[in-house]
Amino acid sequence: MMERGELKGKVAVVTGGGGIIGSAIAAGLAREGAAVVILNRTQEKSETTARRIVDEGGTALALTLDVLDRAAAERAAAWIRDRLGSVDILVNGAGGNHPEATVSETQSFFDLPTAAIRRVTELNFLGTVIPTQVFGRIMAEQKTGSIINIASMASYHPLTNTPAYCAAKSAVANFTEWAAAYFCRNVSERVRVNAIAPGFLLTEQNRYLLVGSDGEDTPRGRAIKETTPMGRYGRPDEMVGAVLYLCSDAASFVTGAVIPVDGGFRAYWGA
Repeated sequence: MMERGELKGKVAVVTGGGGIIGSAIAAGLAREGAAVVILNRTQEKSETTARRIVDEGGTALALTLDVLDRAAAERAAAWIRDRLGSVDILVNGAGGNHPEATVSETQSFFDLPTAAIRRVTELNFLGTVIPTQVFGRIMAEQKTGSIINIASMASYHPLTNTPAYCAAKSAVANFTEWAAAYFCRNVSERVRVNAIAPGFLLTEQNRYLLVGSDGEDTPRGRAIKETTPMGRYGRPDEMVGAVLYLCSDAASFVTGAVIPVDGGFRAYWGA
């Protein structure tokens, strides 16, 4: 069983920690006693999340980081290790889609810009791999640690209109399984790699796809709710419990798992 405050004394690094899901996870880790380092490409977002955690009585530091910049990630890792002594938890929360890489009424698949496809693919996949290399090296030296990736329902089922995002999130799920085996066989069984696969949340990134200008659900939004047995979008705070479990001792025999947190979406085929 996981106990309250079990993460006390642990150091958690959350990439994309200024985002909707990342900030909720960072706050949840802090409530369980972890010292949380918020990494985000936008310093203002990092600081906002860190300030909120500190105001709630937690411990948090904010750093600016582009997860695709390996040299910058290595500098951040060295700073964190010097300042806090270890990295016990890594949550790879950086990711997302982009309108330019999305099929729409005005942009067909055949016209998707290569640069936009590359940007989404690199952000989600390489943005997971690079921090795992950098912070995972610290865990390898410690012989202990927990890495949590953020997959997606798109990791299981291709979703219409977002080919780059779907392909990248499929890669994240596959990489999670690969890395889990690699760390166990080559480093230590005490370095575990898992992922959560969120269902549909209404965020600023996807609002244009799910809600029309009139405030009503788009056909896509209605279809998502109709094929989600709970009949609604998830909330960012509902992603936190699975992450806390995966990085706790209660999950000491769990690695290579991709856990759906989706209101039943994956389990239901609409009939």
